[in-house]
Amino acid sequence: MKILILSFYYKPDLCAGSFRCTALIDELKKIKGCEIELITTMPNRYSSFEVKALEFEQNGPLTIHRIPLPSHKSGMLDQIKSFATYYNQARKKTRKNDYDLVFATSSRLFTAFLGTRIATKKDIPIYLDIRDIFVDTIKDVLSPKLAFFIRPLFSIVEKYTFRKSLRINLVSKGFLDYFSQRFPCAELRFFTNGIDEEFIDLPTAKLSDASARKIKILYAGNIGEGQGLHNIIPKLAKALSGQAEFVVIGDGGRRIQLESELMNDTNNVTLLPPMGRGELIEQYLQADILFLHLNDYPAFKKVLPSKIFEYAAMGKPILAGVSGYSASFLRDKVSNAQVFNPVDINGAVSAFNKLDIVHTPRNEFIEKYRRRSIMKEMALDIVNIFESNRIKK
Repeated sequence: MKILILSFYYKPDLCAGSFRCTALIDELKKIKGCEIELITTMPNRYSSFEVKALEFEQNGPLTIHRIPLPSHKSGMLDQIKSFATYYNQARKKTRKNDYDLVFATSSRLFTAFLGTRIATKKDIPIYLDIRDIFVDTIKDVLSPKLAFFIRPLFSIVEKYTFRKSLRINLVSKGFLDYFSQRFPCAELRFFTNGIDEEFIDLPTAKLSDASARKIKILYAGNIGEGQGLHNIIPKLAKALSGQAEFVVIGDGGRRIQLESELMNDTNNVTLLPPMGRGELIEQYLQADILFLHLNDYPAFKKVLPSKIFEYAAMGKPILAGVSGYSASFLRDKVSNAQVFNPVDINGAVSAFNKLDIVHTPRNEFIEKYRRRSIMKEMALDIVNIFESNRIKK
């Protein structure tokens, strides 16, 4: 069988979508008779992190096409231009090719829409992997006036995309109500995010006496509107100025605003650019607490950030400003993690004071959420769609 995979991100890019797609393809390559063609982009997640990759690669049963994108930041117009380029080039590259199945992993809806368009034209099954609910999110992250005009259009795109899918995987069970109410005919799966092998069996960093120094709190990831770091880090850093120092690693659309906020008498925060996983793991090992935050928007009550799994594998205390499903997941599944409501400074300080600054083995969690195991099951589920469709025909 030949599978077309559509993913805006793939290794060596640095983001959850890249790590997820890479792990899935690694498992699909192990299945006998499985031929894979991947249409992705040249690394582009962060303009401040450049890494080289080939536009075309042939690796056994895997063919990779990486589409160069115009230079861009994180603004809406730049994202539209980038996706338009990806969309048009992907259509051209797949126009004359035959496939048995299309798989698309998507956070911003339009990669899923692209997959549905190609699958519909070729009359083959489409399997969607949904990492975010775009239509639900835009009402929170865009201005009310802009969201009012464009949300109806995106709702039409969403209905077309999901109603034609035979099977939809949701990375968060927090998405269940949304999809079951709107798309009751779709077969739903829940292959969540997981822990990559790089974060397993690491040495345990020896923590010195926390009472004799400032505690090091680390955040690593995107610095955008969704994370809302500009609304929490500056004030929290001031509130904990005598107790803690912060290290923030990453880039994104709100980094400049965060830098501006930190200029106001905040001297216990260090900002670092995005870095490769090897360097990042070293930073994790040196930290006392790992920090996570999502902005105070209703849509984010449904999500389950991939960062939770990475953090949990490190055995470090976790301080998380999240609500909804993420908060419940952390409370139920991750030991030595304290949750506070997003943008709640007093709640954050209280949660900080409740943490035990010790290494906490989470072996059961790690075994349950190893990405390799999760992706192995998902790969078999994808192949199952092809087999089921062939039997029906």
